Parts: sequence; structure tokens; C-alpha cells
Amino acid sequence: MDLKQRLASWLWPLAVANLLANIGIVVTGAAVRLTGSGLGCPTWPKCTDESYTTHPSMGIHGAIEFGNRMLTFVLAAVAIACFFAALWAKDRISTRYSLIVALGIPLQAVIGGITVLTDLNPWVVSLHFLASMLMVMLCLAMLDHLRSPTRSAAPAPMRLTALAIMVVGWVTLYLGTIVTGAGPHAGDEEAKRNGIDPALISQIHAASVYVLVALTVLLLVLAARAKNRWLTVVTAALLGLELLQGVIGWSQYVLDLPVLLVALHMLGAGLLAAGFARIFLAVRPHTATHSHHGRLLAWTSGQDSPTT
Repeated sequence: MDLKQRLASWLWPLAVANLLANIGIVVTGAAVRLTGSGLGCPTWPKCTDESYTTHPSMGIHGAIEFGNRMLTFVLAAVAIACFFAALWAKDRISTRYSLIVALGIPLQAVIGGITVLTDLNPWVVSLHFLASMLMVMLCLAMLDHLRSPTRSAAPAPMRLTALAIMVVGWVTLYLGTIVTGAGPHAGDEEAKRNGIDPALISQIHAASVYVLVALTVLLLVLAARAKNRWLTVVTAALLGLELLQGVIGWSQYVLDLPVLLVALHMLGAGLLAAGFARIFLAVRPHTATHSHHGRLLAWTSGQDSPTT
């Protein structure tokens, strides 16, 4: 087996790594903000006016911010490897997804740079976070293409409910960024806040969560009644994640935003974004591309023999 064939055989694990890396960079970005290191490197693309790297005199904040910038190269390496694996596997859909993700990384770096150059403007920070959520969804779409059961389009009520979950999910994520922009974790002691009442926007955010959970319960009932195993499984998983995220969100609000809970909430947001994409795709037609996972595909499709 030559190098190209070997890399092509790594398409699935690289696609998984792509998803995990894009969720992970959200968590490390949260760590930068939660430690007050958002301006540890006060300019961009250099760390200082004189150097691309941090200096010991800049202390722990400089090291944390510079370290997070270096993780972007790890993210890019994974994305590029995934692209070439898809290319050599002659999988056009995976090639398209992996290319978009790879091209999105420098775009995200630019948005991150604008964040620094605007002294952590909360609205730019919001855009930076939402762009990461889009990247996570694209990575999940690639995984869905590679390994999920053969399925036909779900009935219209399920498709409409899944679409509503996606829309309300995005609204919930966006409102969450506004809550963050109104709160105390600005990323730097002198960074400006968005000026919105934290209590009010938190209540609005919570209301969107209630709507999201209600829609997810509705889809779960519809999927169970239709005996759609795959949709039932992924919807139940999303509902469980939403409830856990709600508990974390409520706890951090009551406990005055402890750093650890805020970081967990950011991790949950990344997982939710993947979940929204999974639900949105689960009601759409799909032909399984990797039959060696036939046992799972057969079970979720309600068949007695592996999907071929």
C-alpha cells in the first residue's frame, strides 16, 4: 500500500479528528478569555509590534494567548490531511467538505485577529464564535456522509421540525454570545462589554432554550411513532445534551459564572452545534457509503441484514 492509499484509508479517523479539533479550539479559546488572556498578545498577526512570538516579560497571559494561536496550525494540519485523504479516496463530497473547512481556518484566524485589533469587541467575539460553530457543523456533515445509515427523506412534519430546531438552535447560540458579551468574562480587564442588561438577556436566552427543548421533544415523539430508529436515537441524544447544557447554564448563572462551568458550557455549545447538524441531516435522504459498518446501519434502518 503506497502513501496515497494509506492516507485515503485514514479518511474516517481524520474526519473525526477534524470535528474534535474544531470543538477543541472553541474550548481553548474560552480558556484564553476566562483567564483574562485575550490581549496577552496585544496585536495581530504579530504577538507584539516587534515579534511574532511571546516574550517571558509578557507573563502567563502572553503565553496562553500565543499558545492558542499556535493551536491554529495544528487545526490546519488536521484539516489539510483530511482534505488529501478525501482527495485520494476519490470521495468528491468529503473533498468538498474538507476543503471548505480547511479554507475556513485562515478566515477564522483573520476574524480572531480583528477581535484582537478591536480590543475584544464583544460583537466581533460573537462572530468569531459563530463561525466556529459553522465549522463544527460542516465537520459533522462530513461524518454523516461517511458513516450513517441509508435513509429516505422523512415525512414533512419531521423535516419542518428539524428545520425549526436548526433555526432556533442558531438563535440560541447567538443569544448565548450576547449573554457572554454582557457578562464579566471579557478576556481582559479593560475590554468593553456590550452594555446589555445581563439578567434580561439571560432570561431571553433561557426562553429560547425552552423552545428548543420543546421542539426536540416533538421531533422525538414523531420519530418514535414513525419507528424511525436512526432519527429517534440522534434526537434522544440531542435532547439529553440540551438538558445537560441547560443544567450547566442554570448552575453557572446561580453560582455567578465560575470559570470551570463556563468552560463546560462552551464545550456543550460546540457539541450542540454538531447535534443540530446531525438532526438536520437525519431527516434528509442518504445512501450509506461505507458498508463495513453494516451492523449499525442495519439496526438503525430496521433491517435484519447489513446495509450494502
